Amino acid sequence: MTLPDAAPLLLEARGITKRFGDLLANDAVDFTLRAGEVHALVGENGAGKTTLMNICFGLERPDAGTLAVGGAPVTLRHPADALRLGIGMVHQHFMLVPVFTVLENVVLGVEPRGPAGALDRHAARARLRALAARYALPVDPDARVEDLAVGQQQRVEILKALYRDARVLILDEPTAVLTPQEVDGLFGVLRGLAAGGVGIVFITHKLAEALAIADRITVLRRGLVVATVRPRDTDAAQLAALMVGRAVALAPTKAPARPGPVVLQVDGLRVLDARGLAAVDGVSFAVRAGEVLGIAGVQGNGQTELVEALAGLRPLAGGRVTWPGLAPVSGRARPWSGGAAAPPTPRAIRAGGTAYVPEDRQRDGLVPSFSIADNLVLCAYDAPPFARWGQHDERAIAAHARTLMAAFDVRAPSERTPVAALSGGNQQKVVLARELSGAVRLVLANQPTRGLDVGSVAAVHQRLLALRDAGCAILLVSTDLDELRALADRIAVLYRGRLVATLPATASPEQLGLLMAGHTPEA
Repeated sequence: MTLPDAAPLLLEARGITKRFGDLLANDAVDFTLRAGEVHALVGENGAGKTTLMNICFGLERPDAGTLAVGGAPVTLRHPADALRLGIGMVHQHFMLVPVFTVLENVVLGVEPRGPAGALDRHAARARLRALAARYALPVDPDARVEDLAVGQQQRVEILKALYRDARVLILDEPTAVLTPQEVDGLFGVLRGLAAGGVGIVFITHKLAEALAIADRITVLRRGLVVATVRPRDTDAAQLAALMVGRAVALAPTKAPARPGPVVLQVDGLRVLDARGLAAVDGVSFAVRAGEVLGIAGVQGNGQTELVEALAGLRPLAGGRVTWPGLAPVSGRARPWSGGAAAPPTPRAIRAGGTAYVPEDRQRDGLVPSFSIADNLVLCAYDAPPFARWGQHDERAIAAHARTLMAAFDVRAPSERTPVAALSGGNQQKVVLARELSGAVRLVLANQPTRGLDVGSVAAVHQRLLALRDAGCAILLVSTDLDELRALADRIAVLYRGRLVATLPATASPEQLGLLMAGHTPEA
């Protein structure tokens, strides 16, 4: 698709500069969006992509520069100002009220009123169902958001923006939890919106997606615009080099696996969700030393409960698990309130040689108000060399943090910077630095590269493969099929809590995507 340069400008950002203390997030950035355009925004973690779009959505105020919407200068003091001007944003970290229903979240702030002034739930539900059907984004209007999986919450965010008739739609990593078929469906939605005159900003780390969907691609590096190009004039390798300032190996080098003894054995595992229903139902598999077992599946099919149970964060309702360094543990299939046998504590599992990279870094992986240094010793703060005779050794903690920040390219003013002040990608790097830097026998990695830029993804992939080649067993849960096919030696597909197939890593994305959507191998 070629967009006429004469199409009306919907959004103009000129000379946008934004500082956070000593960090220059945006440095005199120019960015424009035209009606009917999909404009991809790519760059490293901390390059300033989300900051720029937060300014365009009224979440941040620029220190310098101007904004215009529809050719008219504007000052956005609050997201409400942006919404009134027809700008919607779907954030990488969702802006939803957990205790509200899907319907309540979608209509929040724009509630339709009946004759007596009360919320017209019938009209709101009818419009939401129509939008969900039109854009193939099925949701239960009456479900509580806190009970939804991450992928379902993302659907709610997209529908919330569409409900407000946005003329400018900003999407921050919108495909992170979708199957290939769902990505194709989303792209169809975006093309339809663009054909109707909507301008779309598509923030992504997936260069192939930017090349497939965008009319223009702008590359940010350390707060600066380094290029704006059309897909026909570039490729993934050139974009990656522009992003990081050097050539990047887009595909990891993987030696043939040399599996050793079984490290993690799972037999008939059953795990219940918060409602007492079976989220994992009779799952069996083994992970050997020196191999990567990938788990594929659409978010919400039991991956979260599976990994949390294996990390000791959920009890076993049935089945048997053998962790490294521990005796086998069996669960008993009893009601949720009946005291099903609990697994070892997370501390005991970790002491046996297990590392855990959680799906939700902010909720489960970090203490956002703590510094980078303190987050990097969360699992060892009370042991030498970080503590002696009951006292923390701040110099040792700081030195440890500086070493890991350099090794994992965590970008921040200092190790004392609160984790809450970091970009999402740099927060993920802190989790990975803590979990992958020690001597481990088993890695439970749930979406380990979500939100990371292409250079950081390559570094994490090589680190995981180095651990595998050194004899570590790795259970890798990812919704990114390219990642699974690049790293895994075998891929097991999880659907509605059951493993429906285990395939070689050479399986096609289409084959895996069909299994993830519930098609049986025979079908």
